[in-house]
Amino acid sequence: MVLIEPAIESGETDLNPEKSSSSTEPQPATSAESAKDVSDGFETASEGEPGTDDEDSNGGAGDAPQQEQVPSCDDALNDEKLKEKALAQANDAKMEGNKLFGAGLYQEALSQYEFALQVAPEMPSSIEIRSICHANRAICFIKLEKFEDAIKECTKALELNPSYMKALTRRAEAHEKLEHFEEALADTKRILELDPSNFHARKAIPRLEHLAKEKQEKLKEEMIGKLKEMGNSVLGRFGMSIDNFKAVKDPATGQYSVSFQR
Repeated sequence: MVLIEPAIESGETDLNPEKSSSSTEPQPATSAESAKDVSDGFETASEGEPGTDDEDSNGGAGDAPQQEQVPSCDDALNDEKLKEKALAQANDAKMEGNKLFGAGLYQEALSQYEFALQVAPEMPSSIEIRSICHANRAICFIKLEKFEDAIKECTKALELNPSYMKALTRRAEAHEKLEHFEEALADTKRILELDPSNFHARKAIPRLEHLAKEKQEKLKEEMIGKLKEMGNSVLGRFGMSIDNFKAVKDPATGQYSVSFQR
């Protein structure tokens, strides 16, 4: 660091202006030099790099706001490569899961499909593999007779791909196993909407409609039985029972009419 001596020593004054003008003594320091001396060696604003256009237009007052850095092309390229690598890794895990499923190792296959879902990046190009992995996990749960879990996985697959036929088919199967006949019927009808030529769906609809109707009748009978028990507990206090009331179903409307009999 180079120190610049002051032009005028402390305590001295110049009493002869003419002599001073012709003297060979050092001239007074410029404002830049004085500023440099006062800064004690640190770089001042005048010595630094040129200001931005905003500083010049504002007379140099205040600091210019920092601009956000825009990701470079290299960063975007690296990010794209990482996504492609993750997608390839997910596909490898899915293929390994398929091999394990073919060997009857359903629990191990579930783990591979789950790993594929974890590494697959959430972007449009990964929707297909993610929906497939959810549907494949569903069939594993069906084989393990975990039908509630199968329904959840199919629903996730359909959230990604609403027209995924295999997911609809497997969810309908799981619903039927749990005797959710109305839900199974709804999924089967959706399959037929997407594929009017689907023979299996067309054949399954009448069967599911019959099962759904039977279940409704069964639920009605159970409800009536509970009502009878409740009614007998009340009517018994008055020497009567629910048997004194006869319910007759109208085959045309399906409604019941009740009559009192002694």
